[in-house]
Amino acid sequence: MKFSVSKDVFEKLGDMCIGIVVAKGINNSMENADVTKLLKNSIELDETKFEDKNIKEVEEIMYYRDAFLKLGINPNKFKSSIEAMIARVAKKKGLPNINPIVDIGNAVSLKYMVPLGAHDIDTAGGDISIRFSKKGDTFIPFGETEAELLEDGELIYFAGHEVRTRRWIWRQSEKGKIVGESKNIFFPIDGFKGKNYENVINARDELAELLKKSFNCEVKVGLVDINNTEFEL
Repeated sequence: MKFSVSKDVFEKLGDMCIGIVVAKGINNSMENADVTKLLKNSIELDETKFEDKNIKEVEEIMYYRDAFLKLGINPNKFKSSIEAMIARVAKKKGLPNINPIVDIGNAVSLKYMVPLGAHDIDTAGGDISIRFSKKGDTFIPFGETEAELLEDGELIYFAGHEVRTRRWIWRQSEKGKIVGESKNIFFPIDGFKGKNYENVINARDELAELLKKSFNCEVKVGLVDINNTEFEL
């Protein structure tokens, strides 16, 4: 199984890069006090850091807003996952503890201000890719059972036969969500060379170390960009 980014994506976002962490053999069924504390600390730091700030004007957030505009996505109507999460935390609304895998991803995402997804490899049904949608592609929103049908030209994460994330890094699907039984996980960290590349790499490497320490699992890392568009999962 592989992860890839369609080459025509780079015609719109030439500086896009994806930091990759693949973790296999995770036990996600038990509470993890260290992960819970890690997320709590990240939330508290960002509550202070972004208090009384206009989140959409924060430089690290503007990178994604500008990219959304290039993709024809209204960033006011459809906020990137990292903007939505930081905006919530800045208002002191916190984040729920969902399960250790999701929580550890959210903690690292908040710390480095980068969107960080988590996809169950075992339910992917085939290769995972970032590409533009084709008319008739299906997406089941989180918490729903009925599928939405997409039109041509929307940037998506796609796995097997289904859309995993709409509008690039806006919203993940019900399919592929991380549950207690999830054990083999693909974590993509989306960013831009020449802008927040260092944050992407630092987030990738810290997540990899935290996963090894917290779950004693097998971990490998990688990077996909315009010069290297595929990674073996």
